Amino acid sequence: MIIEKGAIKRLPQIMKDRYSQYKKIAMLCDDNTYLAAGKTVEELLPGIITIRLDSKNLHADEHGVEAAEKQLKEYKNIDFMIAVGSGTIHDITRYHAYEKKIPFLSVPTAASVDGFVSTVAAMTWHGFKKSFTAVAPCFVLADSEIFSKAPLRLTASGVGDLLGKYTALCDWKIAHIITGEYICDKVVDMEYEVLKDLCANLDGIGSQNIEAYENLMYGLLLSGIAMQMIGNSRPASGAEHHMSHLWEMAAISEPIDYYHGEKVGVGLCLATEVYKKAEAYIRKGTYHVKDHMDVQVDFIKQNITKPALQEEILKENTPNLMENITGTQIKEKEAEILEILAQLPSAEDIKTMMKKVNGLTTMKELELDESIKGLTLKLSPYVRQRLTFMRLLKFYDFYDEITKG
Repeated sequence: MIIEKGAIKRLPQIMKDRYSQYKKIAMLCDDNTYLAAGKTVEELLPGIITIRLDSKNLHADEHGVEAAEKQLKEYKNIDFMIAVGSGTIHDITRYHAYEKKIPFLSVPTAASVDGFVSTVAAMTWHGFKKSFTAVAPCFVLADSEIFSKAPLRLTASGVGDLLGKYTALCDWKIAHIITGEYICDKVVDMEYEVLKDLCANLDGIGSQNIEAYENLMYGLLLSGIAMQMIGNSRPASGAEHHMSHLWEMAAISEPIDYYHGEKVGVGLCLATEVYKKAEAYIRKGTYHVKDHMDVQVDFIKQNITKPALQEEILKENTPNLMENITGTQIKEKEAEILEILAQLPSAEDIKTMMKKVNGLTTMKELELDESIKGLTLKLSPYVRQRLTFMRLLKFYDFYDEITKG
């Protein structure tokens, strides 16, 4: 990885020194990212094949994949790809690179997501959020003169995605103490260092300081490497992402056209608010826990009315993730759960951080009706087969109180 001013100028030398065996190179970009960096790549690598997608309504879904495939199949024997763009372009590129069994190089045009070096392509596939096995880039060339000029909204999306690690790590640690799920302390510490640096640089990002932007990009890339190290998105995705996925699937709302990190940032604000309320209730010590918790099949069927989506979500929850968890186990771990929750910033602090970069913090800002807040909190844990504290809260007798709209 290279993160520096003018990094893109090093592209010809990198291709010559490291990847000279590849003869037919295709660059994937969209109309906006072509202007931001794609045109420069064409000038630096004469003869490169340009796959330029229409940026209007472009998403990491079956339509985006198909649009790229239509152009790619016009050329035979492509053996190397370059992704020039942000999250969507990278997911479409890594999907095709994996299918073609070829490497790709990353040129991020915005510090907008932590998925640049991910090994999975996060797609909304026929309406359902799925992670496809894909390939990470072999090299990242992040030019801060390019990505610092991206619209601030894209940068705020990256901040939201990165701050989401607060609840993701909280979920991972609690799942570990309850079930013994594998956790890596080195990866956890690395993610917390990323968060510490991000918080120290938020003012700089807000004032468009280029070094602060470089720090944000470094944190986003490190978060992606954390996922590579674990082999899945556990270090970077928890309850906050599950809410984002639920909205992206338009399961209980109309489709919304907002960036991934914007939705994650709002999910983070909601999750933090609930977790802090739960902490207060647990500290009182007057709560009760159910002994067992089944998947709420009737609740899912009642609220997910699209048959195909309903089927996928029920399949995702088979077997029951909490089958072998008892209320007694949860009660016994009370002190450790409280210790983890205490490390979580308050919802107010999270919102203050987000506002330093003009980030979104409420459902209203996503054009989502506040009336579905309670349903979002209760349904979102079911979109992934992953244990979060948001799902474990279903055991507690104060659950309805802290998840109401």
